[in-house]
Amino acid sequence: MTPGFLKYFGYFAALLLLQVLVLNNVRLGGYINPYIYVLFVLLLPVDIKGWALLVSAFFVGLALDMFMDTLGMHTAATVFMAFCRPGVIRLISVKADFEKGTMPAISNMGFGWIMIYSLLLVFLHHAFLFFLEIFSFSEFWQTLSRVALSSLFTFLLVMIGYFFLDNSLRQKR
Repeated sequence: MTPGFLKYFGYFAALLLLQVLVLNNVRLGGYINPYIYVLFVLLLPVDIKGWALLVSAFFVGLALDMFMDTLGMHTAATVFMAFCRPGVIRLISVKADFEKGTMPAISNMGFGWIMIYSLLLVFLHHAFLFFLEIFSFSEFWQTLSRVALSSLFTFLLVMIGYFFLDNSLRQKR
């Protein structure tokens, strides 16, 4: 096993435990459902192979579905987010080539890049998840407000995660 695999497995386990033990019990008014586990997919290296990205997203979504008994909804939303990730990176990046193994972090990419990257992908994930959950457009505006509020709350948690990660990366240098 490589040290990189162990690092990402640690992220996987920590984010899954935080989601299952803490955040799954947070429901603010029925509209805000924070999903910090998406940070795992956001943290994967920029140059990760497409199949590895999708498989990683599949397993993190599947693990959450097993804990939440949600019949593949998180798996589908997380794989959709991972599928959109390379396109979002190309859309917001001015530089086509990144150093091998570059992890999206504030110190590597800059605060603005991380904000746009995270907000777009979190919103795509939440929109897919909540519209899949309701499976109807009859409550479009109510579902869209859930998407917006949950995305903002999750985005704030993701940014806090990036700050903790950035501090640990600086201490290792």
